[in-house]
Amino acid sequence: MPQTATLPAEPTAGSDFAPLLRQVRARGLLERRRGWYALTTTAHVLALAATATGIVFAGDTWWTLLLAVPSSVFSVRACFVGHDSGHAQVAATRRANRLLGLLHADLLVGMSHAWWNDKHNRHHANPNHVDKDPDVGVGALVWTQRQAAQRQGFTRWLTRNQARLFFPMLLLEGINLKVSSVRDLKRQEARERRVEAPLLLLHVVGYATLLLSSMSPGKAVVFALVQHALFGLHLGMVFAPNHKGMEMPDPDGDRWGHLRRQVLTSRNVRGGPLTDWFLGGLNYQIEHHLFPSMPRPHLRLARPLVREHCRAAGLPYTETGLVDSYRQALSHMHAVGAPLRTG
Repeated sequence: MPQTATLPAEPTAGSDFAPLLRQVRARGLLERRRGWYALTTTAHVLALAATATGIVFAGDTWWTLLLAVPSSVFSVRACFVGHDSGHAQVAATRRANRLLGLLHADLLVGMSHAWWNDKHNRHHANPNHVDKDPDVGVGALVWTQRQAAQRQGFTRWLTRNQARLFFPMLLLEGINLKVSSVRDLKRQEARERRVEAPLLLLHVVGYATLLLSSMSPGKAVVFALVQHALFGLHLGMVFAPNHKGMEMPDPDGDRWGHLRRQVLTSRNVRGGPLTDWFLGGLNYQIEHHLFPSMPRPHLRLARPLVREHCRAAGLPYTETGLVDSYRQALSHMHAVGAPLRTG
């Protein structure tokens, strides 16, 4: 289980990151890829439209459930573009990026762009920081033994077994994301809520109309459950390997600089084109955290520069295979719950 790291004091603020930033800029890796995003967006929108058409033509048969697979896969592709727009990777203006995020997240997927963006940006600012990163806060799962020690009743049992329950619980994540999105509407300013609420409602109405007009209510419910389960599983499998089991900064210790904060808390997942496609290119997580506004297709191109810079700076550059990344994440969750199994 990773412990809070004690590292040498940071050199002059930003000095160890600035040379890397200059290299990346010189290679043009921070320049936008509008053409790539146009093709990617067109591809997954057409794929979702084709899936919806297939549902209509397949009609009231259990074979229609097979279309829950492409529906979930291409919904995750839409999430990737929503994610990138939140990081201002796609368009030049904040307004255009927000519009892309609203269309991909709220309308196509039914997930609040404002909720996700707020949560995700706080994660990027302080990854794996127990007091500041919402992704390692106390929830259904916990990430430190201190958090685990406070669990009682059912949640204590859950923590004892969280490693073996992790993937089954991801089957509920698709529904959880949508419930959390609706609940977040109360937090939003009225102006933002007036935009997001109708889009979320339009998604629900359109989704329900598609299913109920194509199949019986029973089959429609089963399709929705299967599609959301696969969607949550896929999305969870994309984000789970990135930080779980990596260093967790000491909340009371020295403040890390940008390079250390992002590199030491992140893990890359190596693989070929299939791995890159399945994980959306976010398997180059170290590069993504160092340069969140870098277009996704450039992350793999920045990898050699970042790896060499980390070597020269004496920082560990953590990279592993896909299966081993899950093993490491699950081992961390298992170790967190260990005291509850022996106490």
